[in-house]
Amino acid sequence: MSIRPVKSLSKATPTLEGAGVHLHRAFGFDDPTMLDPFLLFDDFRNEVPEDYLRGFPWHPHRGIETITYVLSGTVEHSDSLGNKGTLGAGDVQWMTAGSGIMHQEMPKGNANGQMHGFQLWANLPADLKMTEPRYQDVPSVEIPEIGEDDGTIVRVIIGNFRGRKGPVDGIAADPQYLDISILPGVKKTFPMHTYRKTFAYIFDGSGSFSDASAPTGVLLEKELDGVEVNIRDLSGNRTLVQFDSGDSVSVQAGPQGVRFLLVSGAPIKEPVAWHGPIVMNTRTELQKAFQDLRDGSFIQAS
Repeated sequence: MSIRPVKSLSKATPTLEGAGVHLHRAFGFDDPTMLDPFLLFDDFRNEVPEDYLRGFPWHPHRGIETITYVLSGTVEHSDSLGNKGTLGAGDVQWMTAGSGIMHQEMPKGNANGQMHGFQLWANLPADLKMTEPRYQDVPSVEIPEIGEDDGTIVRVIIGNFRGRKGPVDGIAADPQYLDISILPGVKKTFPMHTYRKTFAYIFDGSGSFSDASAPTGVLLEKELDGVEVNIRDLSGNRTLVQFDSGDSVSVQAGPQGVRFLLVSGAPIKEPVAWHGPIVMNTRTELQKAFQDLRDGSFIQAS
């Protein structure tokens, strides 16, 4: 078994999106080969309603798939095809924009005004760029949750894990998307496909993703029982962890435990022409998409 070494650690950066939504972006609008087939990842966690209620009004997508996972609060969505609904805590929506869709997403907080969720963008290969749009809305109760003897809990959003299959299917990147919670001090190893691009995103607690024989990581300050101590090789809240190749990922939870998303997908390895929410293969195709927006032909007939 070859443990994947950590290639890089980075903090999600504050970003303003939509009509004025304050969120944190872990990656996006940089090198599209970095985590191919994934293009962008946003953490929209907020406890101040005026910083998110304006939401994401009508906007276009073409050539990608978007994966929205809600942890608290709700997201009301509607689109140009007549679809509408509400995502609640634990729910997932996978939208294949394909040839083009106009939609909006309007977040609402829970009873305490808290809103938390994630959105991941996955690229589509050239032969599926202009496929017919579709939605997969998955309620929380349909997502398999695996509890292990050491207290580890794994929600299988997409892909297979320990013989359980996530409910979202037919995705071009053939990804695995897991929500993993590990108790303090517990060390776990998760099998991964050797050559898929893989990242983890920590959103609660801290954990070390370094193999014991080759520590890699950052130094964080932690306070335990009123005493400030240094804990080496721990990455914490809102940290993106990128891995090199290998057939497994090893993590040891920090003193407060750790909760993170573990995501992998098969690289598409195609040219990317990208501007905002539209991702094509060539600049000519990109220009055509924006011309379609201007002349009213962006939404293709079935």
